[in-house]
Amino acid sequence: MIKSLSFISDLKNNNHKEWFHANRNRYEEARAEFLSFVETLVNEIQAFDPSIGPIQPKSTVFRINRDIRFSNDKSPYKTNFGTFIVPGGKKSGNAGYYFHMEPGGSFAGGGVYRPMPHILKVIRDEVYENAEEFKGIIEEKEFYDYFGDLYDDRLKTAPKGFPKDFEQIDLLKYKSYTVVRNYDDKLVSGDSLVEETVKAFKMLYPFNKFINFALGSGD
Repeated sequence: MIKSLSFISDLKNNNHKEWFHANRNRYEEARAEFLSFVETLVNEIQAFDPSIGPIQPKSTVFRINRDIRFSNDKSPYKTNFGTFIVPGGKKSGNAGYYFHMEPGGSFAGGGVYRPMPHILKVIRDEVYENAEEFKGIIEEKEFYDYFGDLYDDRLKTAPKGFPKDFEQIDLLKYKSYTVVRNYDDKLVSGDSLVEETVKAFKMLYPFNKFINFALGSGD
């Protein structure tokens, strides 16, 4: 995605409306390139995770305009392209497949990031009831070698409603159930990006399936 990387890189140094409007054609070309990549991902994911259902690639992509109403940073544009391919859409609360493209900060990942409290409670209940199954997923060698540990944003003590002496209590302390794999710019601009990202998402499928089953949106 050479055009996408190049545009975002320049946008980082020129994050104002005048420059953006003067370079709108570059933005449209970069966005089209990214959407083509997303369309390929959607088709590949549907082959192993039909729960995502029929989905328009455009609906999975985040807007480039920032919401600056409550932010001290008044930069009008995000300096990345992102897509979240998930059953029920981006606002469903379900676990899905995320790709983030940003010069020097690209990654593939998935799961649920900072879910609403009632959703988090359901996931924790499922992990509590099926801790060994969940451990088997996140500690499976290929999965762990590729993604490493879950996103380390945890409570310091046991969450309310769960026994503090539960043997796997650390699995219930997460505020997000998310994993990521960082990608360098060489990979993102090279010919193997689709293959590598599909590989990542296939490994994510059992993880997402476990979470979405708990949420009532799995197989």
